[in-house]
Amino acid sequence: MKSIKYVAAAVMAAALCTSLTAQSKSNESSVESEYLSSVEDVVITELANSDERDNKLVALQYLENAVNEGRATPDMMKALDNLAGEGISTQARTNGRLANNYPDIRAKACDILANVKTEEAKDTLVKVALADNEPMVITAAIRSLGEIGINNNDEVSETIAWAQKKNAVLNPTSSLALEVLIAYEKLADSVENKGPMIQAVGQIASNYRYVTPVRTRALELLKKLQGNSSSSSKGKNADAK
Repeated sequence: MKSIKYVAAAVMAAALCTSLTAQSKSNESSVESEYLSSVEDVVITELANSDERDNKLVALQYLENAVNEGRATPDMMKALDNLAGEGISTQARTNGRLANNYPDIRAKACDILANVKTEEAKDTLVKVALADNEPMVITAAIRSLGEIGINNNDEVSETIAWAQKKNAVLNPTSSLALEVLIAYEKLADSVENKGPMIQAVGQIASNYRYVTPVRTRALELLKKLQGNSSSSSKGKNADAK
């Protein structure tokens, strides 16, 4: 009987030892992971804050990988937000001249934000769409807003309408107009007040400075919106009866 107790005690001790070893390795792995994450945060932040455009591009590569792999930290998101406003919300000047106006950096940051899909990412993109004057950046911001799909209180749909109206006057660009249409196709069901959206789409359909395929797509979207509006009205009338 004693031998059985000794064997049982030995087995329990071995199991406890194995458990402690595994826990120790897990803790070491966790500490190492946190350390590597903090180092990456520092590297990305330093690259993003650098005066050199090439360093900012490298930072965007790191950020894109982190976002795609689902391991973006708050520090990384802060760096990405800053890069989306590089030269607009965050300005560096040399002898009074803007030295960090990098539209390609801002556009790439906006494209990466499409995969974040959070309220904060949406807010950053709305700010970019409203504040930026470069069509390529506004195009990227609108494209990403459509991908994220958040449109509480019509904030995004009306931001897109405003950006489209501004650029139709200053610098009508077919690529931007196309992204407006694609974004509206994705957001249409979430839009409560469809007036601004219909006006924006109508402006694209009737503006001959846009290429024919874009104007044709705008007309198709108008028909779709009109059809949805008619169906909605019939449904409300049926409910009333």
